[in-house]
Amino acid sequence: MEQKDIEYFKGLLNEMLQEAVKQSESTIEDMNDSNEVCADPADRATVESDRAFTLRIRDRERKLIKKINSALLRIEDGTFGACEDCGEEIGVARLKARPVTKLCINCKSKQEEDEQLRGD
Repeated sequence: MEQKDIEYFKGLLNEMLQEAVKQSESTIEDMNDSNEVCADPADRATVESDRAFTLRIRDRERKLIKKINSALLRIEDGTFGACEDCGEEIGVARLKARPVTKLCINCKSKQEEDEQLRGD
């Protein structure tokens, strides 16, 4: 992979990281602002459902931040763009679609097939 591609992905990942952190902070603020007291059980159930949904979103944001940081570390150590399984170069088009990926399209397809066979 050329240096200009590496710089492009480094900038893209840093932008993604900033946006994910911003969204994460927003989610936390929303949860802190929603300390509602509900006398009606149906209202309480709605509030709890909303809170559970917000926590799922927060967990997804946390996982994305971890993946972005991992990709940035791979850029620093020179392994970004190499498939973790087969060692082949991951195509630039795939990296543009999913910059945090660790697998080339062939290895990812095989992984998904294996998961379907196992019923994951």
